[in-house]
Amino acid sequence: MDVEKLRSDLEDNNQGHLLKHWHTLNETEQQTFYSDLRKIDLAKLNQSFKKTTEEAEASKREKKDEKLQPIPPDHVGSVIGDDNKAKVNSWRDKGLQVISEGKVAVLLLAGGQGTRLGVSYPKGMYDVGLPSRKTLYQLQAERILKVQELAFKKTGKKCTVTWYIMTSEHTMDETKRFFEDKNYFGLQRNDVVMFEQHTLPCLTNDGKIILDQPGKVARAPSGNGGLYEALLGKRLIDEMKKRGIEYFHVYCVDNILVKMADPVFIGFCIDKSAECGAKVVEKKIPEERVGLVVKCDGKFQVAEYSEITEDVQHKRDPDGRLTFREANLANHFFTINFLEKIVKELEPSLKFHIAKKKIPFVDDTGKRITPEKPNGIKLEKFIFDVFEFTEQFAVLEVAREEEFSPLKNGRGSPTDSPDTAQQDLYNLHYNYILRAGGKFIDGSNEDATVVCEISPLLSYAGEGLEDVVRDRQFSVKTKEIYLKTEDEEDERNGELPCKKVREG
Repeated sequence: MDVEKLRSDLEDNNQGHLLKHWHTLNETEQQTFYSDLRKIDLAKLNQSFKKTTEEAEASKREKKDEKLQPIPPDHVGSVIGDDNKAKVNSWRDKGLQVISEGKVAVLLLAGGQGTRLGVSYPKGMYDVGLPSRKTLYQLQAERILKVQELAFKKTGKKCTVTWYIMTSEHTMDETKRFFEDKNYFGLQRNDVVMFEQHTLPCLTNDGKIILDQPGKVARAPSGNGGLYEALLGKRLIDEMKKRGIEYFHVYCVDNILVKMADPVFIGFCIDKSAECGAKVVEKKIPEERVGLVVKCDGKFQVAEYSEITEDVQHKRDPDGRLTFREANLANHFFTINFLEKIVKELEPSLKFHIAKKKIPFVDDTGKRITPEKPNGIKLEKFIFDVFEFTEQFAVLEVAREEEFSPLKNGRGSPTDSPDTAQQDLYNLHYNYILRAGGKFIDGSNEDATVVCEISPLLSYAGEGLEDVVRDRQFSVKTKEIYLKTEDEEDERNGELPCKKVREG
């Protein structure tokens, strides 16, 4: 352990402050801290900080107005409207076919912590308070089970949709234990593959590495774009190819309405011969702070709200719709060949972005301080920055109320909270029942009073409910309506399952 050489290297890279509490550490702590510091490529980190901050400053000065173009119509499809029903059915059939052949996997981005949500555990373990008390992870696992069942019914082929879950050092252990405790929610253990994304040191606004503790560097996941480096480090691409996987549905953990391995989306992208695809919802209010899928300088990308001037945000087509309206959902499609090209060839060229955060730190006395406002930055890569590397790109517009309700903020927040996520799911399932021929009496859903949940094991996206609810009457005054399979009730009671439906 050459401490003097380490000290010299740190000083040469403007990071000498990292050893200011060295004398307070015991021998074991010093060895651990020394090993950690030696793993940091200081020159590369400094260069990344310098380049990223310069690009951020340039972006503030230069808006993208003249370079921006809407996504060309031949790259866009929609599931909305009666005119698209035949296409949607065709896409669904195609998607179920390739799912049945074991060619589809889902890839979950679950490296973030639930800080804004106000919890100290991974977001996927969160229970928003549905009648079933199911967590986000359970809802997603059961949607995988159901889409496998739908593919089997369509083709007669039993299949597996492998679930890859990218965690971070902050979420890996708890996530593993949670899945083990829940027996993987009925999925086969070997078909749930967890891997850890890399972390990067957190920095002050002038590029100094922040100490979380006297002998520990403050670190954070490298953004959802850290997926590509993590796949390379774990050599997962080769494992995926051995499984026969050809297509991926990639999504973020916090969307309670996400459709796992959505056969419509998969089929649409295959129909478009796309190697990369994105789901979007229509932006209808110019001031909505969302990233937009666009073309810029002839390349596909996501333009952040801050990069677009007010004039462009308000620009409209002759039909009155916003010209730039494809709001990004962090819900993507990749072929295995495209993913392999990114992972093995192009990942180093992906740029970093700056995220200003409140980062705990130790002061000069060694006391750990939790700041009340942002005091530093995290360097992050975004998963969608790979859009620029393809012309074989496809965009599918979906209905916001059916597919997008993110969970980001704590209870009581007016947007993106457990309360809004819960209500959005109730509203969607209420409409599933109406479409299947069920009827509600004693009022309507206008006052958002109907607590209505349908188990994913009973219906993936509203299909198959006709025999369950047609001509049945439900009272909106009922405390809760929870439709589930009898198997779920029997498993709770330790009985043998049988194929029936039960209303909670």
